[in-house]
Amino acid sequence: MAPLKFRKIAVLGYRSVGKSSLTIQFVEGQFIDCYDPTIENTFNKAVNFGGQDFHLQLVDTAGQDEYSMFSRSHTMDVHGYVLVYSVTSMKSFEVIKAIRGKLLDMVGKVQIPTVLVANKRDLTTERVVKTEEGKKLADSWGAAFLESSAKQNDTAVEIFKMIIQEIEKADGYTQDKKCHMM
Repeated sequence: MAPLKFRKIAVLGYRSVGKSSLTIQFVEGQFIDCYDPTIENTFNKAVNFGGQDFHLQLVDTAGQDEYSMFSRSHTMDVHGYVLVYSVTSMKSFEVIKAIRGKLLDMVGKVQIPTVLVANKRDLTTERVVKTEEGKKLADSWGAAFLESSAKQNDTAVEIFKMIIQEIEKADGYTQDKKCHMM
């Protein structure tokens, strides 16, 4: 049996985009209706993806804007990033670009394991950011992309499965790898 892998994942985005809702939906399986601004929370969850056991430490951050100072905890020993914007807020879509730029500057890399999440897709009448815009942005970053609704709980598990896959890919591991003896 493969040893347990520890992975630290930071969830970042503009305020009120659903970072905490997605994280709590994944960890506890419930949607929190009332909004209480997050300062910073850390959640732990053990999961098995693809036959591999993982211990996930999820850092649910306070909402950032383009002028926010980044805490060192957002980059120290972090393996991957879930960057969240709301499909109902063009501002959150613009801010996520600035957040990623700051992240890259801080970690000193041009590529980091990332899943870009367009949250609140259930609010169809309030949508201002098109699916194609999010997909195009994710493609330009070389990131995975997913639209989500924390309220409907249709993709919370998928988001964290995708970030684990992105981290493993960056570490040079793919599920398709096989060892052949000659």
